[in-house]
Amino acid sequence: MSDWAGTRVTVMGLGAFGGGVGVARYLAGLGANVLVTDTKPAASLAASIDALRDLIDAGRVSLRLGEHRESDFTHTDVVIANPAVPKPWDNVYLNAAERAGVRITTEIALSVAGLPDRSRVVAITGSAGKSTTSAMIHHALTNLGHAAVFGGNIGGSLLARTIPTEAYVVLELSSFMLYWLARDRFAPRVAVVTNLSPNHLDWHGTMNHYRQSKQALLSNQHPGDTAVLGPGVADWPTRPGVKLVRVPESAGVADLAIPGRHNALNAAMAVEAVLALLNHASPSVAVEQTLRTFGGLAHRLRLVGTFAGVRCFNDSKSTTPESALLALEAIAERTPLTRVHLIAGGYDKGSDLAPVAKKASQLAGLYTIGQTGPALDAASGGASTPCGTLEAAVAAAFANARPGDVLLLSPACASWGQFENFERRGEHFERLVAARGATP
Repeated sequence: MSDWAGTRVTVMGLGAFGGGVGVARYLAGLGANVLVTDTKPAASLAASIDALRDLIDAGRVSLRLGEHRESDFTHTDVVIANPAVPKPWDNVYLNAAERAGVRITTEIALSVAGLPDRSRVVAITGSAGKSTTSAMIHHALTNLGHAAVFGGNIGGSLLARTIPTEAYVVLELSSFMLYWLARDRFAPRVAVVTNLSPNHLDWHGTMNHYRQSKQALLSNQHPGDTAVLGPGVADWPTRPGVKLVRVPESAGVADLAIPGRHNALNAAMAVEAVLALLNHASPSVAVEQTLRTFGGLAHRLRLVGTFAGVRCFNDSKSTTPESALLALEAIAERTPLTRVHLIAGGYDKGSDLAPVAKKASQLAGLYTIGQTGPALDAASGGASTPCGTLEAAVAAAFANARPGDVLLLSPACASWGQFENFERRGEHFERLVAARGATP
């Protein structure tokens, strides 16, 4: 839509942490009549309500809190669905909207529709490594002197940002986002899939649906576009005329500032994506050199402090068993696992945590937290230390650690239930280790 003035819009999901704030503000600014509806009561949404207070007071945004009403989804022009709503195809309110002929879209779909030039878009997905690979691509582009914008699942909303026509756009996309974008036949010129492993099965229902949502990134590319596929997904189908670049497990960029064989592989994928996006205008050696200055992302296997000879790593972004195992593998390149104290656990997404739990016998300690703590304890055969909270886990780990050891937060699970997101979890971990005296 090019003219939102007077359009009735229902935003499904305000969110305690502002998930619906950006799109509500954006559409209200274009003259739409915006209703934001959320099943949580106002008391649970105070911060998000405050972020919309000026528009609410001006009568440009209205709220329906503590419930959803079917009429709000059927007597409207457009519904903006929150991608976090699980199994949207079974949601009673979204189904009612579809039966009523109401258009359903998402913030990311609106963002993509507003991009000035698809030929300058690279989109990245995968079960692990997509955030780091995306950040590496953005880092390389900017350090090679190109204008570049970073957004999507990380980097913030693009809706309210002015994107220059000459800028490259780097989009990290989740499987939730891709499920919705498939409806709009989204097609980036360069598509990157890092890998695939079980994840978000609580949202998708089945592994097959999760895989199909990821594969949607490749489904609508044009002849002459490029697909960069990592290990385990190299045989995924691509459209006729799309150039296929397969990055093998053995690929990597040496001498990175951040640890881990998996990051060397992420860098190799980033190199191929940048070369494709720039039509090989820069040599691969120049792209690789820029990546050697990449310092890593917050909450992604980052050294955040050392106390009494114990190095503390924040890998709160680790929300899958596979990513936790990769973190352990990276640490083990320099420190034996017998000197590593791992904190793991969190919200239950339905992933198999046994591979992480079975590492307990090889570690200096496995300290379990959150909803999945008991399952990790059971799978470890009694080799773990049940802690429940992050505070207790940090205290227990420091009580057992000695100089030369590593304290690693790599939860293998989502943060929900104890923390609103992985950022808040990582920040709390950093505060806890700082309070113990750890210094950067």
